[in-house]
Amino acid sequence: MPVEIRQVESKQDLREFITFPNRLYKGNPYFVPKMAFDEENSLDPAKNPTSEFCESALYLAYKDGKTVGRVAAIINHRANDTWKHDEVRYGWIDFIDDMEVSAALLSKVQDFGRAHGMKKIVGPLGFTDFDAEGMVVDGFDKISTLFLLYNYPYYPKHLEALGYKKEVDWIEYNITIPRDYNDPKFERVRRIASLVKERYHVHVKKPTKAEVMRKGLGQEIFKMINKTYGPLYNFTQFTPKMVDTYVKSYLGFIDMRYVTLIVDDSDKILAFGISLPSVTRAFQKAGGHLFPFGWFYVLKSMFLKHEESIELMLAGVDPEWQKTGIYALLFDDLVPRYIKGGFKYAETNAELETNIKISKPWEMFDYKPVKRRRIYGKDL
Repeated sequence: MPVEIRQVESKQDLREFITFPNRLYKGNPYFVPKMAFDEENSLDPAKNPTSEFCESALYLAYKDGKTVGRVAAIINHRANDTWKHDEVRYGWIDFIDDMEVSAALLSKVQDFGRAHGMKKIVGPLGFTDFDAEGMVVDGFDKISTLFLLYNYPYYPKHLEALGYKKEVDWIEYNITIPRDYNDPKFERVRRIASLVKERYHVHVKKPTKAEVMRKGLGQEIFKMINKTYGPLYNFTQFTPKMVDTYVKSYLGFIDMRYVTLIVDDSDKILAFGISLPSVTRAFQKAGGHLFPFGWFYVLKSMFLKHEESIELMLAGVDPEWQKTGIYALLFDDLVPRYIKGGFKYAETNAELETNIKISKPWEMFDYKPVKRRRIYGKDL
């Protein structure tokens, strides 16, 4: 039977869209389910603040009476205006190993883009950079990190067979946490941290939950994220409404021991490092649902019995301070905390392969690239 593509229109359709990957990847040890409520908040325009500047449509593919694929078509007008291009994005893309299915899904996104005057299709991308993005092209035998995607090896083969080309690659690194921060190899970091504090009168600030959630510090952190991430590929500046939503959604459940800010004497943020004990195994046990027992697995993993790794979610240095060595203060505070927490590894989020500055500090550790993910594009 031919592939049938239907647009998501009802709550039942949306539930099918959200849960399809859980069936597609059932039994796969590397796939980490997303929480259903979080996906709904992202995909429902009434709940997602990006609807101020994004248009979207969700599609499901059916064959022989069964769901066989899904995709989101997204036009981010804010990003298009910033980067001076006319692109439609495809995201949330999953499909069985059937070229007819992947071709039909992407064709629907292309049609959506053309109908809105777009000239190129790119992805996987979400509404903003806080949505999972990039297709895994290497590292299929590694478990996904919490905020990124996993996909089967046949995905990129389908894209390439359909004429899609590489736009940009990201790399993820696995870093071995040292057993002893007093090791001579870290003497330079300790020395630079001490010199920077003395020369520039800056210091480490450990924020409290109240400061982040109720006293405006979360908003200040996101202002710095906008400033430091602004020049990176297709970045969308966060609006105040988006910031308020993300502070509540993401910063509210983070263990503040692993959040470090570098500030000046007036408490202005100059650099930040936000990390999170890995909860990927907990999310696998939860199966995408907090109830009835998912919340227990997640909280236990975060605060009681950590997994072996900690995820380096976000880090950045004010561009005006990037040549001062201020990054050393982040390491000087966080690495001893990782050691005390019993973590064996740190896992980076996706880092642009061209962004040499961000990967340079890993050279002081035992580290290795473990995954590569790619954005594929095609002219319409």
